[in-house]
Amino acid sequence: MDYRLSKHNIISQIKNSDEYFIINPLSRNADILDAETAGAIMDGSPPNKEELIEKGYLSIPEEEEKLFRSGYLDFLDSRDEDEVQIFYVPTYTCNFNCTYCYQEGYENEKPSDYKPVIKAFFEYVDSEFAGRRKYITVFGGEPLLPDPTTRAKIELIIEEANKRGLSLAFVTNGYSLESYIPMLKTASVRELQITIDGPADIHNQRRPLHSGKGTFSEVAAGVDAALEAGLPVNLRAVMDKENMPHLPALAELAVERGWTASKLFKTQLGRNYELHYCQENSNKLYDRLSMYEDLYDLIKKHPVVMEFHRPAYSISRFLFDNGEMPEPLYDSCPGCKTEWAFDYSGQIFSCTATVGKPGESLGTFYPEKTLKEDAAAAWQDRDVTSIPECRNCELRLACGGGCASAAKNRNGEINSPDCRPVAGLMSLGLSLYFKEN
Repeated sequence: MDYRLSKHNIISQIKNSDEYFIINPLSRNADILDAETAGAIMDGSPPNKEELIEKGYLSIPEEEEKLFRSGYLDFLDSRDEDEVQIFYVPTYTCNFNCTYCYQEGYENEKPSDYKPVIKAFFEYVDSEFAGRRKYITVFGGEPLLPDPTTRAKIELIIEEANKRGLSLAFVTNGYSLESYIPMLKTASVRELQITIDGPADIHNQRRPLHSGKGTFSEVAAGVDAALEAGLPVNLRAVMDKENMPHLPALAELAVERGWTASKLFKTQLGRNYELHYCQENSNKLYDRLSMYEDLYDLIKKHPVVMEFHRPAYSISRFLFDNGEMPEPLYDSCPGCKTEWAFDYSGQIFSCTATVGKPGESLGTFYPEKTLKEDAAAAWQDRDVTSIPECRNCELRLACGGGCASAAKNRNGEINSPDCRPVAGLMSLGLSLYFKEN
């Protein structure tokens, strides 16, 4: 038999260790190796061939290709059954003046009758997503502004969602959240995503009102009120070199306020990066790997961070929590597949990264239904089999090709990669979860 090293093997040294890891996302196996064994495998003279064959690290190329194609078809079938997240933007207006806002160049909403647009949106959802599991995420701008018109919009969205038995999520800065709690309790709320960028002084520097007034107290009170009302909170912190050192203080604050003890509370870390518009102080921005290198060092010095947030480090946390590898990732971009975005102007977009951006509209749902079929198909067809650079990359089934919008912004086309530093992240993550713990 012509057994060869699998082209899906990922081998690298574990951070702060003499040991190495080998993972194979296609065969769904992972092992820790001593340096001698790892070196022999990388040199093409692997020991213990029977075990390596059993785990898929050694394979017959033709058989491996069959397994790849079979897995790909299973992935497509599974994705067709996945729940669809449908974003609706009632306004791009915001009461915050965040230092890193990527929507600041977007046009402000012109006064109009919002009722027929919202009704047309739900009718579009009824017709175009019939038979699919789905939920609505209300996005912005800031969708929970305190003015009467915005409150009326949200009330109508909740009414239409309740008629259809649809759950809702809200992405909000949280400033007026506490006043919205009674209204939100009439809906089926999937989660409230709220951003706090650090303890009060740091958050207030980064996320003030347009007047310059700080916002931390109101946002934190909104988190308290939401959890007390039984509404799930997904707290997000947008990280760069400016506020990363203050993450332990935010973690301690979340512990002290009892947030981390609630089953309704979870967290995510976002990375501040240039999406559509250049930032003045770009030297404070992280690339993806350097952010998680600094986070790793911070966790070692301040274990309280792990009480607040347990980072994924690619698939490291999944391995630790589940004792097995996840399914192969043939595609990591949900745009026009399990994610669509719509806005108050009646336009249709692929995802939250493109919604509202000039030139990215894929069609309209109001006043008439239109769709640029070829443009939508380009998003739908993008995966690791269609991106030339992904076809022979050993990381592809752990990376999935990355974000199509980021790839298009960087490279000028959708069918190009937004590469993820999988090996580097795994090196950090396996050290953190399997060595440090």
